[in-house]
Amino acid sequence: MTARHVLVVDDEVGIRELLYDILQDEGYHVKLAENAAEARASRQQGRPDLVLLDIWMPDCDGISLLKEWGNAGLLTMPVVMMSGHGSIDTAVEATRIGAFDFLEKPIALQKLLKTVEAALKHAEQTPRTDMNLLNLGKSVAINDLRERLEQLGNLNVPLLLIGGKGSGMELCARFLHRPDTPWLALDQSEKLATAPLDFLEQARNGLIFVPEVADISKAGQKGLLLLLAKASKYDTTVICATTRSLPQLVQQGQFDESLFQTLSSVSLTIPALAEHREDIPDLAKAMATLLAESGAAQYREFDVAALNALRNAEWPGNLAQLNGVVKNLMLTSLGDKIDLAEVQRVLAQFEALELDPVAASIPLPVDLDQPLREARDAFERLYFEHHINKAGGNMSRVAEAVELERTHLYRKLKQLNVRGK
Repeated sequence: MTARHVLVVDDEVGIRELLYDILQDEGYHVKLAENAAEARASRQQGRPDLVLLDIWMPDCDGISLLKEWGNAGLLTMPVVMMSGHGSIDTAVEATRIGAFDFLEKPIALQKLLKTVEAALKHAEQTPRTDMNLLNLGKSVAINDLRERLEQLGNLNVPLLLIGGKGSGMELCARFLHRPDTPWLALDQSEKLATAPLDFLEQARNGLIFVPEVADISKAGQKGLLLLLAKASKYDTTVICATTRSLPQLVQQGQFDESLFQTLSSVSLTIPALAEHREDIPDLAKAMATLLAESGAAQYREFDVAALNALRNAEWPGNLAQLNGVVKNLMLTSLGDKIDLAEVQRVLAQFEALELDPVAASIPLPVDLDQPLREARDAFERLYFEHHINKAGGNMSRVAEAVELERTHLYRKLKQLNVRGK
């Protein structure tokens, strides 16, 4: 079995050397840090399997460093706190923040080895995730979101999450997922129309997550409505997400009104990344570290100017886009540190390209200089004529393709003066 890596952080040289000798003799790879600054640098270069962290250090106390790692998404390994001035309050505070255990100095040999072994065993049994809501940020917007989700965590009611693409709605759903219970994501929802209760059997006592409820067919929507009505009997939480305007889809006849009323009774809006820009520097660093730990990229540090550029950029794709840019920077930047020029290079690649003069001269099928209502009607005529031609005039296939009920489709075609074949 591969030897485990332990990081020992303590400002007392005698204790560092003692712990080094003991753990080295037990077969562990041991790295030493005499203060928080060295511990930070070591953590950024790689994730140790375990950290033994002293509470009282001159530059930054261990509790503050533990909080810092937690807020930055770097608390992905067990941490055992150590102190010669231990108290119950300190131990409780440390474990509340995320420490695995607390050792009081002088540390007894058997107690040390038993705690180290227990912490490593616990880490093996804990599934690791790339990101989670706890490390999504510490801004007012994210703290408010966490509090609202925690409040809903005690209630077994359907929840609708509303947000932009890449805003982290699955992270919110996983935040409400109880450990050691089923998790079921309905990426393929065709079976909702025929056997919705089968999903409840699969996810009994757990959680069902629907990534985009607006993509479900009309028949599937009826099945989802039945699933929601029966969920409490299976002790199953159902969380649906959407990036689209459900009221507008209801008005257009594309979304079941009863389902919308059920889902909208408890809903939360997920803030866009632009609403908590202050979290972007810590998010970028956490994403970079997690990418390095997964083996997807070599770790590179960001300089201050680079982080400021990321914070001030536009992020229509939210967290998913930021993660993509960070990965791009980690893989394509030159040198050990990512600077402003590298960030500008990658961001510029995603800016809209100017239209080719020849392409720009080609007339558009819709006159954009006319009033909005007329332009919209012109586009809809083109849209429906396209689908009628594509379906060979088969109106059942047209209704299915555009996701409208036939009565609503005929009404729309009559309004636009479009004739079927």
